[in-house]
This record gives sequence, structure tokens and C-alpha cells, in this order.
Amino acid sequence: MPRPVPSPSLAAPRRAFAGLGASLAAGLLLGLAACAPQPPRPSFVGIAPPIGGAPAPVAQPARAAMLLPLTGPQAPLGQAMLNAGYMALFDEAPGGVEFAPRDTGGTPQGAQAAARAAIADGARVLIGPLTSGEAAMVIPAARAAGVPVLAFTNDAQRAGDGAWVLGTTPQQQVRRVVAAAAQGGAQRFALAAPDTEFGRALAVALRGATSDLGLPVPAIALHPSNADPAMAAGAARGAAGAVDALLIGESGERARRFAAGWLADTPEGQPPARLLGTALWLNDPALRSEGALGGAWFPGPDGAARARFEARYRDAFRETPPRIAAAAYDAAALAARALRSGTPVEGVTAVQPFAGADGPVRLLPGGQTLRGLAIYALSPGGDPVIVEAAPAPGGAGF
Repeated sequence: MPRPVPSPSLAAPRRAFAGLGASLAAGLLLGLAACAPQPPRPSFVGIAPPIGGAPAPVAQPARAAMLLPLTGPQAPLGQAMLNAGYMALFDEAPGGVEFAPRDTGGTPQGAQAAARAAIADGARVLIGPLTSGEAAMVIPAARAAGVPVLAFTNDAQRAGDGAWVLGTTPQQQVRRVVAAAAQGGAQRFALAAPDTEFGRALAVALRGATSDLGLPVPAIALHPSNADPAMAAGAARGAAGAVDALLIGESGERARRFAAGWLADTPEGQPPARLLGTALWLNDPALRSEGALGGAWFPGPDGAARARFEARYRDAFRETPPRIAAAAYDAAALAARALRSGTPVEGVTAVQPFAGADGPVRLLPGGQTLRGLAIYALSPGGDPVIVEAAPAPGGAGF
């Protein structure tokens, strides 16, 4: 069973975080040193009563638990997410809220044990765990205890009934890019993707997005995950026919070769389809060398918000955070706001979205997470450029 990681004393780090500069880093790292696995401390420390009177009441902070892989192969990732969580805590709750790190060991069984221990220790919100498999083991126990879960996975199947996923889901990505393409005049859509869990999720999302927009039923062409990309492009061309926009569910070198094959098979005189991709394309340098992908659109987190988050993180910890750290920041900030205000988790975004590290986000009562995503265009030989800023989530494209 993974060893619980006690929550550190937060008074000194709070003072250090006031400026988020060099002094912040020094103070925070001293606080995080207490996060190394060790025997758990009591939930409170007794205070000797004053002479001649009853003990003074001690207000206990509202507690959230962060379920993270603090040992094992994923420990560096877990530490970075813990750092981001503390940034959110100091931003959102200067007092009265406590985060208690709990080590999952990076396994579903470890996550389940960590969640149960955290709930028994009084956690009122669970932040994490990291993966879909871990979330599947955590959420039933949390639901039974009435404790909400803000998981980092992008598997929408884990959402609902008191559980939200903070990763950018296939549904969010597809709805956003389809809405943008439809506003640009596209009516007939097609999907070409590997026949994997991700590809099938894209297919479900595309059918739903086009239906909601009143567009024709899209053509779906799924191919084996090991199929030659050029051959898969030819098969997709035959299945899709003439379409206005094609969503490609591949990434990296496979996406590049697929796009080249699709373009080569375009019948003479047929208007080219607008090529669309997924958020996986945002940090994919292999795509920049393919002329067939020039101008292709894909959704992604708000670049300006992400840049601000990364700059603050680097200032505090002297390193660039992994992408998943932004989801940790958003989840932790939402939890801190809920505990600070005493409202349900979904209530903190009822009036307006939260301006998160990856752009605006809104939680709905049924467990649905809405994210405002920007639209990027690939620029051959250069970085992707934003063609549409991230909107407030809640419209046809979230």
C-alpha cells in the first residue's frame, strides 16, 4: 500500500508566495520538503489549555487532498503537478484551506488506497488522480462518501455525478474545431482516424457535433492503427467522397504522411477540403515540414494563458512545467475556491468561467467540463498561429 504523504505546514510558503519571485521559490521548496513520504501526522495538534480556563477553540482549515504519483516512475511528473497545485492554493485561498498530498504510486490500487485514506482524514475534495484507470478506482469511493473529484484525465467516461475531468477531452476538441469550420462555411465533414479508443471517441464526438449544428451526417473512416498512412488516406478518400472538411485523427509523422496521401488523391477540379486536427498537433514539430498541412486548423488551449502560467512556474521553480501541470493548477484552483467560499465545486463557475492556466473553464452540475479552446493554424516551417481566440465556454463549440 502506498505511504501517505502528510500535508506540510503552509504558513511560511504563503508568505513566500506573495511575490512569486525568488523568495517565493525558496519558501515554497522548504514547505514541499515536508512532502517526502513519512509517517502521517495527526489531523490537528492539541493546544494546552490556558491556566484557569477552557482550551481556546482552534479553527480547522478546510482540506482537499491531491492524489499524485509522488513515488515510482511518474514521481517527477507528480512533483511538478504538486508544485502547480500549491501555486493555485496561494493564488486562491490565502487562509483557511489546506492541501494534503497523497501518494498513489502511479497505480489504480494505490490511487484507491490514497483516496480512502484522504477521505478518512477529512478531505472534502479530491484533486486527481492522474489517469483514467486510477480515476475509475477512486470515483466510486468518493461518490459513496459524497466527496467531489477533480481528475486530471481527459477520459469523459469518468465524468458525472460529482466527478469532473480536467483534461481536454476529444469531445471538447471536436466540437470546437467543427464549430469554427462550420462558421467558415463547411457543411460536409469526414473523419479519418485509427480504430482505437481515441479514434472511436473522435467519431462519436463528430457525429454529436454535426448533429447539434444541424449538419449532414459525417463520413467516418476508421483504419487499423498500423495501416500505412498513404493507403489509409486513399481508403478514406473513397469512403468520404467530396467533403468540405476532413478531421485527421493521426499525429506526428503519420499525420504528415496521411495528409500528403490525401492531397495526392484529390480529384482534379475538386475543391480541397479544409484539413482539421486535434490538440495533439500543438507541440508537434513533425507537422511543420508538410506542405499539405499548411493552413490546417486544430484546437488547443489558450496560448496567452498558458504562457503566463509557465512564466510564473519557471520563476518559482526554475524549470518549465509539463503540459499536465496546467490541469493540476486548474483543478486545485477550483477546489480552493469551492472550499474557501463554502459552495459546491460546480458553483464556483456558475456566474462566470474560471480563467485557468489553459484558458477559461466552466464546470456544470452533471459532471460536464466546458473548456474554451483557441483555434490554431499550422504554418509550414513556423509555429502554429492563432486564428480564433478561446471563447467563453458554453456555446455550440464550448
